[in-house]
Amino acid sequence: MDLEELKVYQLSMDLGEKIWAHVNKWDYFAKDTIGKQLIRAADSVAANLSEGFGRYHYKEAKQFGYYSRGSLYETKTFLKKASNRGLITSEEFDSFAKEIKNIGIKLNNYINSIGKSSHENNVKENDVQYSTDNKLDLDDL
Repeated sequence: MDLEELKVYQLSMDLGEKIWAHVNKWDYFAKDTIGKQLIRAADSVAANLSEGFGRYHYKEAKQFGYYSRGSLYETKTFLKKASNRGLITSEEFDSFAKEIKNIGIKLNNYINSIGKSSHENNVKENDVQYSTDNKLDLDDL
């Protein structure tokens, strides 16, 4: 499975783009203060999923899933601040909060699935004998 096929990744990418579109309309002060933090938090949700997906060990992938979840909650906090400060409407906040809840559920399911064995996720080698001597037999390659 490719990263881009994960629904939680797709939704996280979409959330970041929607938030960017809102913040991009704000005045300089709002963009420079809360806007930058909001964009970084929102973009970090998908970015951490990407980084974890590219890690070799499942424990690292799971840890980056936790980072992604933290960024998701950080995003919600900054959206609430934006709502409180009149930068987005309460309806816009509610819509974003609904998306965040949906992503959170999918993210938790994804995190819980990491490291679980399944037929497709197992990597098996044939019985191979490894030797510590430095002789190389080309027939074994």
